[in-house]
Amino acid sequence: MKNLLLTLGLILTFLITANAQRNYDTAIGARLGYPISLSLKRYISDAGAIEANLGFRGNVSYNWIVVSGAYLHHKSFNIDELPSLNWYYGGGASVYFWSYDTDFLRSQYGSTTIGLQGYLGVEYTFSEAPINITLDWVPTIFVNGFTSGFGGRYGSLGIRYVLGRN
Repeated sequence: MKNLLLTLGLILTFLITANAQRNYDTAIGARLGYPISLSLKRYISDAGAIEANLGFRGNVSYNWIVVSGAYLHHKSFNIDELPSLNWYYGGGASVYFWSYDTDFLRSQYGSTTIGLQGYLGVEYTFSEAPINITLDWVPTIFVNGFTSGFGGRYGSLGIRYVLGRN
């Protein structure tokens, strides 16, 4: 048991200290998930990036638009065959603009909700094509408004076009 814990500790230390292999500066595209969003990601350091999103989600009784921004810190998996495969974590904030109506009251209501977001994901940038893909989970704590509390079903598959390579 001690050997297992020591081995896991060494692997975790290796992963935490590994540097990300950033090979682009800016990428723009879409996050296909909950919600569907337009996305812009820009690296501000070797491991740090900011991401801005504009998303939409809705159905017959409600819809919402969300504006969000986050800081993401990237780490490499250190796989020689996949040097552009990184994982990332970070945090951000969002503002949700809700619009909903009920046939029962025959009226329409709106509200605004603030969200605090965490990010955990993986990213890969193709060397042969200017394409970047991500897969992440974005748990959100809603502070007020139409909904409040914890939302664990947010995240997406992101597909972006790389604008500038290193």
